[in-house]
Amino acid sequence: MSKRSESFLRSRELAVAFKASIPVMMGYSVLGFSFGLLAVSQGLTWQWPVLMSLLIYAGALQFLAVGMLRAKAGLFDLFVAAIFVNIRQAFYGLSLLRPFRKTGSLKPYLIFALTDETYALMTTRKIDPRLKRRWVLFYLAALNQSYWVGGTVAGVLFGSTVHFDTRGIDFALTALFVVLAMEQYKAKRKLLPFLLGAGASLIAMVSVPADRMLITAIVLALLGMFALRKRIEDV
Repeated sequence: MSKRSESFLRSRELAVAFKASIPVMMGYSVLGFSFGLLAVSQGLTWQWPVLMSLLIYAGALQFLAVGMLRAKAGLFDLFVAAIFVNIRQAFYGLSLLRPFRKTGSLKPYLIFALTDETYALMTTRKIDPRLKRRWVLFYLAALNQSYWVGGTVAGVLFGSTVHFDTRGIDFALTALFVVLAMEQYKAKRKLLPFLLGAGASLIAMVSVPADRMLITAIVLALLGMFALRKRIEDV
């Protein structure tokens, strides 16, 4: 295959990936902007939120990290939070072992850039067999991260030049999780896991300091779900 024809195919793969990623662009640009704005409003210099979006790229964990850094949480707390917040990817990512098998040198980045939304696109989009699948997957992952990074940069620039009261903006992530929880309940119609989560949160709220509350609540909720696993599955 000539270089010209190969370049044409790459452009087709990029076009297919871009079209598929437009819904993610609409969400990631806004959330990335909110993260950048929140980070600088909490006293972080512009380099840190941009580097976090480039090198960590963990969505909800980045919002969480800003709050934990502000509360002067320890590195161990950040480590445990990162494990629990993102451990779900270790499970659903297993279903991509076969699609990633023939991605060659692109595999490390595909693994790094895997997010919930990217996973959804990779597993639901039908790819034209005439295209190189590994490049479509790569462009999907890279485009999605570019939206997040671009949103972060815009938020940092806006927050650094326009000064206003940003109190409450960090509630955007809480609101997002509430919406996701409601969607999960509507899909599963199982109340017990939500009751366990609420109970664990209340126990943690009254029994440990604020900077340890999240970790304690997560551990208690997991222990409760393991203990009542059969009952939850039978509901």
